[in-house]
Amino acid sequence: MQFTNDSSMSSNIAKTEFSEQDFRQFQQNLRKETLMLMEWFSEDVFENRQVMCGFELEGWLVDQNCNPAARNEELLARVNNPLVMAGLSKYNFELNVAPHPLNHCLPEFLRGELQTLWDSCSRHAREMGCQTLMVGILPTLQDRMLTLQNMSSMQRFHALNREILRTRSCHPLKINIEGPNDRLEVVHNDVMAEAAATSLQIHFQVPLSKTAAFYNVAHVLSAPMAALSANSPFLFGRELWDETRIPLLEQAAHTPSFVDPTGRPVSRVTFGRDYVRDSLKEVFLENLDGYPVLLPVTFNHDPGMMNHLRLHNGTIWRWNRPLIGFGENGRPHLRIEHRVPAAGPSIPDIIANILFFYGAMLHLQPEVPQASISFEEARTNFYAAARSGLDAQVRWTSGNSMPVETLILQHLIPGAILALAAAGFRSSDLRYYLVDILAQRVASHRNGAWWQKAFVKKHGPDFRMLTQAYLENQNLGTPVHEWSI
Repeated sequence: MQFTNDSSMSSNIAKTEFSEQDFRQFQQNLRKETLMLMEWFSEDVFENRQVMCGFELEGWLVDQNCNPAARNEELLARVNNPLVMAGLSKYNFELNVAPHPLNHCLPEFLRGELQTLWDSCSRHAREMGCQTLMVGILPTLQDRMLTLQNMSSMQRFHALNREILRTRSCHPLKINIEGPNDRLEVVHNDVMAEAAATSLQIHFQVPLSKTAAFYNVAHVLSAPMAALSANSPFLFGRELWDETRIPLLEQAAHTPSFVDPTGRPVSRVTFGRDYVRDSLKEVFLENLDGYPVLLPVTFNHDPGMMNHLRLHNGTIWRWNRPLIGFGENGRPHLRIEHRVPAAGPSIPDIIANILFFYGAMLHLQPEVPQASISFEEARTNFYAAARSGLDAQVRWTSGNSMPVETLILQHLIPGAILALAAAGFRSSDLRYYLVDILAQRVASHRNGAWWQKAFVKKHGPDFRMLTQAYLENQNLGTPVHEWSI
């Protein structure tokens, strides 16, 4: 079984240019399917049997000099696995791990599946004279490398590029990111700057009765997740935010959509407008009314497959996004996709991040922390954590400001451990991933961003040397807080 992947729109499309009739027909189909979805919410036809977990991980293909290698088509042909797909650029590929129930076997399953897929990709890459790397932003990447020539050949990427530019009246995309001591300003006439960032996307399938609460909690958790997983401090040789992916992705595909109640423009890559009040159907109604159609590909399939709705939802990149999928029995399900963490730095770190997210979600959901943390506070916390990583200050339920490190160590990790223990997880797994790895990483402030910055501070801005050392540490399979510099 595999989660139906509307988030990356894994199926290709037949054309890249669309007529006004295409847009009208798609809008009609989208409205029809949205109305059908509203009935599903009212009748609760969704799969409710058990909580399911899964994730996607994006990776880099690099050459022997640690520069990006535009050869993902050859890699995918060699690997020949439907769980391994193309990314936006020819430098990138994506791994998909099949869903698994939230039970004591989950840690071993996730690590085993990821290790097997990664080892397969790495082996085939070596046969090509290349290497695989998991990192938020590749340190050796240069702006001149992000051209349409290096966009993956799948037509959906080229269609997205064309339509995003059309919605902007062909105005160029401006990237302007200011760090504590450096600043980057570049202009792109395409969406390829988005390909500079690679992510870990965590999926959480839950019963309808709990989706609204979990969706809101995912927003509250976005700040601590950004802080502990920050792994993108450099872009085109500039030291910017600890998690530079966040502003980069928001600016690299910026399109005008609508304005929220505070007057803030809401784009397609967004933290969102507000918590949901009663149901995730509010988000899909916002999709229909607030976001112009980007890819008006019409399907002749059963409207009950929600093809138009899922394709449209897949062109709106909320940091926490609701998804509709279908199981092997054909029954629809709801899941939450958490898009905040960067890729890397190591497989143990990734599994620790995922388990912490699930445990913290279970811990916080009954408390409904959004009742005492406003959406604006959750948003402010998120961008503070993306900017400053584990040095960030955040506001929590008391209304007081505290170091995000204190929040994670004193509140969220203990709560996540208790919640996962109650779900039957082994104490040995919880101790290894959440104490020996995650708590040690947070207490030492040694996440991926810290390690990269510390390396440059010691050795200077030699990004090839940095990437080579990063790769060697990653291949050892040790968590980042133990890496040598």
